[in-house]
Amino acid sequence: MIETDLNSLWFLLIAVLWMGYFFLEGFDFGVGILLPFVGRDDLDRRVAIRAIGPHWDGNEVWLIVAGGATFAAFPEWYATLFSGFYLPLFIVLVALIIRGVAFEFRAKDRRPRWRAGWDAAIFVGSLLPSFLWGVAFANIVRGVPIDAAGEYTGTLWTLLNPYALLGGLATLLLFTLHGGTFLGLKAAGPVAERAHAAAARLALPTALAAAGFLAWTLVRTADAERGDLGLLPLGALIAVAALAAAAILAALPLLRAERDGWAFVTTGLTIVAATLVLFMDLYPRVMPSSTSPAFSLDIYTAASTPTTLRVMSVVALIFVPLVLAYQAWSYWVFRKRITREQLSPSG
Repeated sequence: MIETDLNSLWFLLIAVLWMGYFFLEGFDFGVGILLPFVGRDDLDRRVAIRAIGPHWDGNEVWLIVAGGATFAAFPEWYATLFSGFYLPLFIVLVALIIRGVAFEFRAKDRRPRWRAGWDAAIFVGSLLPSFLWGVAFANIVRGVPIDAAGEYTGTLWTLLNPYALLGGLATLLLFTLHGGTFLGLKAAGPVAERAHAAAARLALPTALAAAGFLAWTLVRTADAERGDLGLLPLGALIAVAALAAAAILAALPLLRAERDGWAFVTTGLTIVAATLVLFMDLYPRVMPSSTSPAFSLDIYTAASTPTTLRVMSVVALIFVPLVLAYQAWSYWVFRKRITREQLSPSG
């Protein structure tokens, strides 16, 4: 019984890591995507970058831990995922590397062309992962061609199906809106005003895309052969999806009332609830096979040994609270708004 509990526990922990990553890195991506639109000059763009400067690299730790936890707890899931989704995940990795380099190198030279090039790298390095993460997770939930050996048998074009593309559009818009509400909360002056205006314009299209994707997910799940898959009750998925829809709809009047703080809470809640819906839809599967349900990987067939899971649980119990406490402390220390007046004009 303990092994079964640990398998479910680690599935839940990986889900929590992805929810935390999308919530935190989501507004980082959103700020990067909005950078050309909220920054009319170099000083404005520096305000936007400084707003996420103390946090973006710490937020990416959630991705590293999620990947490491998946590799250690469910190695078969990790192997099938990274072999089948090799090219999209490689593009995400390159985009994240270029984006990180851009944050560090942008200030090394004051020439406008130098900074404009790195600003473009921040934009592209934020936009591509925002879209591709949605495509990847939509495909995981939808199911991909996997044979009896656990090998992915599709192509890149298999992943570019309408459901996955809608998932990518939903995450792209949602992260951008999340970034706009964060900038409206964290920055001050013209940057905050432009970010608020951009978020207000994005709110309705984002709500439509997110609601459409969640509705398609629920219809797909309701039509699927639930049988012996051990899926959670459809009612539970509907309840969480309704929470996500209510949260994103609540952002519309909040943005009109210029309540950016509460709008940020609602966009964040939408991201968390939508991610939870996807993991609830999966459980206990981790990589559904569209070839045959018998070939699907689940939290038992893809898991490490019980000893490995027990050791990982002890390590996580010790270190995860420390990491969370440190990250919470860093957000508290850098909680003040960023203004143009705080920055040197020639910095």
